[in-house]
Amino acid sequence: MNINQIMQRNLITLELDDSLESAKKLFEKHHMHHILIKDQTTLAGVITDRDLWKHLSPTVGTRKETPQDSFILNKKVHLIMVRDLITATENISLTEAVLLFHDHKISCLPVVDENKCAIGIITWRDIIKVMAVQYRRKNPDNVK
Repeated sequence: MNINQIMQRNLITLELDDSLESAKKLFEKHHMHHILIKDQTTLAGVITDRDLWKHLSPTVGTRKETPQDSFILNKKVHLIMVRDLITATENISLTEAVLLFHDHKISCLPVVDENKCAIGIITWRDIIKVMAVQYRRKNPDNVK
């Protein structure tokens, strides 16, 4: 099985100069864990929900929010995104993807075309889901 069979193609992205507030809103709206960051059309980085929450105060969005909290929300995503990306093309196998996840200790694998434009994303959760479905097909007595 190649990753193009399971990767997410409906990408939610931000641009380099979008704010952390924009990222926060996307994470909350879509209940996801990774946002791809683009520099016009090419993939420039990734920001995770963990990256974002490390930079935000627990008082953001509460009555105790401070001017400093508002200042941080206006920071640009390129300041905290991961730039050194491990990427894949859509024709690699699921096994190769698993090895990339393991060897590089990553939680998502952006899928790019020959121009380094993002065309999809696969996460460790996607792989676990595929493995669970395959296991249940082979072992119908263990279905819950």
